[in-house]
Amino acid sequence: MEYSLSFDGVVFRYPDTAEPALKELSFKVPKGSRTAVLGHNGSGKSTLFLQAVGVLRPQQGGITVSGRPLVYSRKELARLRRTAGLVFQDPEQQLILSTPQDDISFGLRGIGMDEREIRLRCSEVVELLRLEEFKDKPIHQLSLGQKKRTALAGVLAMEPELILLDEPTAYLDPMSEAQLLSGLENIHAAGTTVVIATHDMNLAYRWADWIIVLDRGSCLAEGTAGEIFGGHTALQEAGLGLPLLAELWYSLPEGLTAGYPAPRTAGDFKAALQQLLGSTGSGV
Repeated sequence: MEYSLSFDGVVFRYPDTAEPALKELSFKVPKGSRTAVLGHNGSGKSTLFLQAVGVLRPQQGGITVSGRPLVYSRKELARLRRTAGLVFQDPEQQLILSTPQDDISFGLRGIGMDEREIRLRCSEVVELLRLEEFKDKPIHQLSLGQKKRTALAGVLAMEPELILLDEPTAYLDPMSEAQLLSGLENIHAAGTTVVIATHDMNLAYRWADWIIVLDRGSCLAEGTAGEIFGGHTALQEAGLGLPLLAELWYSLPEGLTAGYPAPRTAGDFKAALQQLLGSTGSGV
């Protein structure tokens, strides 16, 4: 299996803190996966992301991105910016120009790209994330969801192999969340590895196919969504509850659900329930 991101025994301590933010952290993110990094606030999710894109440097251990060990020379960090992109939780930390169109093109101009290619790339990401109706609107007039999609577009324009998003759906209304997740689906379908950090268990359950569970800077478990949510142990150890659908499913009698995969969406749950009740002759 190929991996887009690997941490091997990474240790990092912020200045003037007693406990390290990352404690010999090791995990792997499969290439092409939709990965969710789960953990409470303070578990190390944001620090992990800053390490992955070279903003912070580990005091111990190593990081590999797209098969290449992370090196902290100016040349290698510039290459890394085109390989792995980070979207911050607060888009205000990322958006610096007056309109989405200007902001999306900013990073491309920074690497000296030809203006014709810049226009083409911007047009592609604007269409992919459905930003056409407000691409020339002042950024301060955009909703939070629109700002988050604009920040994602600016990263996506660099055509990275790996995109990391820190709490991407935090504070979004249901429609804005759906629009953002739709954009992520399009990005993933194009072959990009997408990693989100979240403590929204319901989102992780329905969206991710690979799960990493963090607690106080350490990886408690990593594996497929079925392994992590089906086992429960690591989630309980990290103080994380089960997603609602999983809790409902595992509350059913084991004899009834044996042999059936746990449903990950409301639609799948309804279909599974209809099949289960039909097989017992109960009807729906």
